[in-house]
Amino acid sequence: MGRLTLTPGIPRLKKLLGIDYGLKRIGLAVGDTDGRIAVPVTVLENLTNPRQQVDAIVRVADEYAVDEFVLGMPLHMDDSVGKQAKITQSFGKLLGEVSGCVVHECDERLSSAAADDYMQQSELTHKQKKARRDALAAQVILQTFFDLQADETQPPPS
Repeated sequence: MGRLTLTPGIPRLKKLLGIDYGLKRIGLAVGDTDGRIAVPVTVLENLTNPRQQVDAIVRVADEYAVDEFVLGMPLHMDDSVGKQAKITQSFGKLLGEVSGCVVHECDERLSSAAADDYMQQSELTHKQKKARRDALAAQVILQTFFDLQADETQPPPS
């Protein structure tokens, strides 16, 4: 196979894994910095401790050749960091240490509500919606991250 060479000045494409972290379920979505479109992947369930959760996420990341992670941060509406956000930050630190990858934090407020709104329009059963909700929330988190990155690269209006 040929060797990939990078042209100076052109940023390298990166694949990112969006994570909607919860103690019972973890939603995952994938996307890349070229297309900047997030796609839901899966929901991990029944993992009893943070190390099991990290190992499962790293396996999915390897499968999709992920370079970096985007972890949804459950801040309060007043921007304060509560108990769940502190747990999520600790998880993100462990994920970064084990994977050796960058873990970005992204405000996830209302991501689950956005996922619920999206599914409201579908003809899925309640059980099917519940099974997909966290992966869709991860998609919202990752898409928010991409949109914020795009906004930062746009020149200000004249």
